[in-house]
Amino acid sequence: MTEENMRQDQEEAREENLQEENCMHDPATEAAVEEAGETPGQTDGLPDDPAELKKLVREKTAEAENNYNRALRLQADYENLRRRTRQEREELLKFGSEQLIKNLLPVLDNFERALASAGDGGEKFISGVEMIHRQLNEVLNAEGLTPIPAKGEPFDPNLHEAVMQVEDTGEPENTIAEELRRGYYLKGKVIRPSMVKVAKS
Repeated sequence: MTEENMRQDQEEAREENLQEENCMHDPATEAAVEEAGETPGQTDGLPDDPAELKKLVREKTAEAENNYNRALRLQADYENLRRRTRQEREELLKFGSEQLIKNLLPVLDNFERALASAGDGGEKFISGVEMIHRQLNEVLNAEGLTPIPAKGEPFDPNLHEAVMQVEDTGEPENTIAEELRRGYYLKGKVIRPSMVKVAKS
């Protein structure tokens, strides 16, 4: 290669280097890089220094472990809560009527006393049974049990169950002429409709 050719190659290399430097400092190129959220020498906002990278990895690893441990604790707490709730529900279903039964025990005692004196018969026995009936009604009323009005009331299929119709009762049509079995509300909810005869003109 001649000296002239060598000089020409060197000139071309210098021109290429100048073009690259101009491109790096070109405002349009810098704006494009800045818009992309990157700066020369960085990738995705990560530092170039290996020590900084190791430190960042350690921090993120510790954060991930803390999150994992917290998730495990939350899951364990949730399982404990579910188990306690299930046990409480089972206890409630098993012993939910305990207080009602306790309130009915004196009624049971009086029934036994009335039966023990049944041999005497007469008014003493009747009076004992009436007292038990009153006592039982008081206990059930305290629990929210109330009878559904029937005789003389207009028939309501939501409250009454008609088993037959009767004529010439003197009652207006579709009025309850006779109650065959008493119906009840429990705290406002119908738990058993009244079984009735309905007047038909």
